[in-house]
Amino acid sequence: MTRLLSHPVRDSVHRPARAGLVQPVAAVLTDRIDDAAVAEAAARMALARRVPLLLIAVMPPHVRRSSLGPASAPVRAVLARVMPKIGPHATGYIPEVFHLPPGRGSRLAAAKELLALATRHRAPDVVAARRGPHGLDAPALIEAAALGGGPFVHAVTPASWVPLRSLSP
Repeated sequence: MTRLLSHPVRDSVHRPARAGLVQPVAAVLTDRIDDAAVAEAAARMALARRVPLLLIAVMPPHVRRSSLGPASAPVRAVLARVMPKIGPHATGYIPEVFHLPPGRGSRLAAAKELLALATRHRAPDVVAARRGPHGLDAPALIEAAALGGGPFVHAVTPASWVPLRSLSP
């Protein structure tokens, strides 16, 4: 008897999701400390909708584009930082690479390009950090989405750091 395709296999191995007609939730990963909060918020949204995550790894312009794909070492390093946060949610993911444009263009140029990438993947929601690289912070993405009719952008602020309190003797 063959297994039905509608029943997913549940095991501990994370597998990239297939990019079909699903509408994934996009998470903008900029290789900063805020990435964990962004990935976790996006994973919760994706789990509620039962869709995969679109993990967009932002790479600096000085990194060679020819050697960078979703399976390259720099992209895997960015994704490895957030996998412990999204792993327990058991959602699939689609890795994608976004290259920052060279030079200091307009503030919205990079935001429009990133939102176009999310739109090509049919992502109706993009989760980004409040503070980020030039043009890829949540306020710039929100402004670019409002001007261009792009996806809805969710701003995430990481939890503030609190020092551990030691017990006084």
